[in-house]
Amino acid sequence: MARKSNRQTAMRARIAAAAARIMAEDGIDDFALAKRKAARQLGASDTQALPANDEVEAELRAYRALYQADEHAQRIAELRRVALAAMRALEPFHPYLTGPVLKGTAGPYAEIDLQLFPDSAKDVEIFLLDRKIAFDTQEGRRYSGDQAHVASIISLLWDGLPVRLAVFDPRAERLALKTTLAGAVADRAGLREVSAILERDQAANAPQDRRSGSE
Repeated sequence: MARKSNRQTAMRARIAAAAARIMAEDGIDDFALAKRKAARQLGASDTQALPANDEVEAELRAYRALYQADEHAQRIAELRRVALAAMRALEPFHPYLTGPVLKGTAGPYAEIDLQLFPDSAKDVEIFLLDRKIAFDTQEGRRYSGDQAHVASIISLLWDGLPVRLAVFDPRAERLALKTTLAGAVADRAGLREVSAILERDQAANAPQDRRSGSE
């Protein structure tokens, strides 16, 4: 029994590392998809061996720190810059940044995920129409505990980058929301927090001679 457990633990670690590599190299942001691909590549048929998202995320951060440090840092900073610009424009709707861009794990094809809590979802659509911003809308769900909350999911381009707006009832702003019923609560950051994060990004990415001043 212990031997089987050890094998499963070793396979989980291998799948986590392979899934992280797939996400980093192929620009995939879907953890479940990356894990399934990694499991197939490694010949793992036992779904119990699949690692948790946080295990893959830890491997992803390590992979990017080792192989993609400069380009990834610049990409994340650019995504956050556009996210902040969109949030400032959408400020009347109480915007929050969430997802891979906030976490710093976003790949090259990642969408910027924003949560909005307007008085009416139609207000957001009118805002976009007035500015001649093309968009698509579909219905989605987010969860708080075991309760489902309907969201209007609006997809559009902002400064040439894909943005996904999840538009909720304003009462949901007080809730801790999850993307799936069994998933973890999604971290989110408001305007002030994202602005502070971006300032740290810019300081970290500044040329060394500018940071060192007169040294």
